[in-house]
Amino acid sequence: MADSARKKFRKILERPGTTIIPGAHDALTARLIASKGFEAVYMSGAGVVNALAGLPDNGLASFSEVLMNARYMADAVDIPLVVDVDTGYGNAVNVVRTVRDFERAGVACIQIEDQVLPKRCGHLDGKQVVGREEFIGKIRAAVNHRTDPDFAVMARIDAKYVHGMEEAVERGNASLEAGADVIFIEALETRDEFAEYAERCPGPLLANMTEFGKTPHISKADFGEMGYKLVLFPVSIMRAMLKAGELLLDELKEKGTMADYLENMMTREELYRLLDYDAYHEIEAEYLPRE
Repeated sequence: MADSARKKFRKILERPGTTIIPGAHDALTARLIASKGFEAVYMSGAGVVNALAGLPDNGLASFSEVLMNARYMADAVDIPLVVDVDTGYGNAVNVVRTVRDFERAGVACIQIEDQVLPKRCGHLDGKQVVGREEFIGKIRAAVNHRTDPDFAVMARIDAKYVHGMEEAVERGNASLEAGADVIFIEALETRDEFAEYAERCPGPLLANMTEFGKTPHISKADFGEMGYKLVLFPVSIMRAMLKAGELLLDELKEKGTMADYLENMMTREELYRLLDYDAYHEIEAEYLPRE
């Protein structure tokens, strides 16, 4: 399944047009994304640490926690899984192990960023980045130590906020020269900046369309016109789920019943269909002893 998913991701990168990738924080949400016909899913680093540990996106999720979650998600869907591995969990030596273990977990692509460790959310002030040579060394290490050539490496560039557009462009182009398959330019603040970046760093590009951040709302069509291959919506589902949960709890606290709220819920049958319960019933019928 992993080989097939990686080949699907390669085709997405090679074909014309722009593809939306929604983000998920767990395997069930990944299943939901796949069920709606999206062609890839993104495992958000922020989403994982927020949902799994109730902690902010400050590099607080451990390697093993993120790897475990990636295994669950990759196994739950047959579409490509792109995983945020923050800074690669250390220097270039750590990146080699990161590549090895996430490749074995069935992931189609990992994303490594140029921030220092511990990192910050890309849309917060106060970010710091490592030197260009150190970052490119991580990208080279990732590319050179994958065993499956279809396993993709994405370079995320946070340097624009710290050092300006020129440095962000230099890092993007240097990452492509080092073998990166996609460039993720983070936290640009205008459509013109995205257009300029696409013109000056013309490799496969990903735009991060996260809500309530530094980037204004730009449509898939507009990003496509600028030449972006992928548009990421990393934590949209989690934000919507949390708001829905707030409303549900208000209703329950006020009324003491969910009787008037059922139309806002996924039914038991819909949930079982999403979980593919019937496949397990078929296994039971075939292999368990009949009384």
